[in-house]
Amino acid sequence: MNVTVLPQPHRNPPLEVTAALLVIGDEILSGRTKDKNIGFIADHCTEIGIRLREVRIVADDEAAIVAAVTALRSAYTYVFTTGGIGPTHDDITADSIARAFGVSIDVDARAVALLRERYAETDLTPTRLRMARIPDGAELIDNSVSKAPGFMIGNVIVMAGVPAIMQAMLLAVTPRLKTGAKLHSGSIRVNVPEGNVAVPLAECQRAFPEVAMGSYPFFEEGRYGTNLVLRSTDEARLALAKADLISRLPPDIAFSG
Repeated sequence: MNVTVLPQPHRNPPLEVTAALLVIGDEILSGRTKDKNIGFIADHCTEIGIRLREVRIVADDEAAIVAAVTALRSAYTYVFTTGGIGPTHDDITADSIARAFGVSIDVDARAVALLRERYAETDLTPTRLRMARIPDGAELIDNSVSKAPGFMIGNVIVMAGVPAIMQAMLLAVTPRLKTGAKLHSGSIRVNVPEGNVAVPLAECQRAFPEVAMGSYPFFEEGRYGTNLVLRSTDEARLALAKADLISRLPPDIAFSG
């Protein structure tokens, strides 16, 4: 009897949307200001299905900003920037972004209208109006905290460095962003140094090459331990990989899933 085997429908791989983060500011590099934005942006990107692939920190230097933006925007779906869009002379991010895109920059009537919601007309000094300078062709990003907007031009999202304002801007721009498959994770905590579990972890990785795996050591209450973290867009494969890894761990170690 002849059996006809029907072709399996082609399954497109999950859409991968990637991003880089460019942190701008001398105060970050000097250590005077401790960055609080990287973790928030990374968590948010993971939650909505964007892979944050790279983080760079550059000084308030136009050439450095232009070079970084030019390189990153051609390599990733999106580039987020934080810092350098305030009212002072060293806030040069907007000018640098305009230069990177080869467009003009000027005070934007839309941004001025937003500032008027916060400041009296007499308080809209030339210094404050610096926060209304927007590259030509950019879309504004709402700032529900202090009104001075961020902006998006091409695939570059430009936000403030102040954490509360950055977070408001990031949430405001999110609906405009395309997203991909969400990354799920599972973890196993073992109360031994990572060297004790390196072999079973490597064996499991070979068995499940599509599941990202990593080991993260810690020292707590006078003893070493390791968090084993597995990540995948496929929850079923993730569960199988986690069960497989647990089965490979030495039976005499204490762990929690």
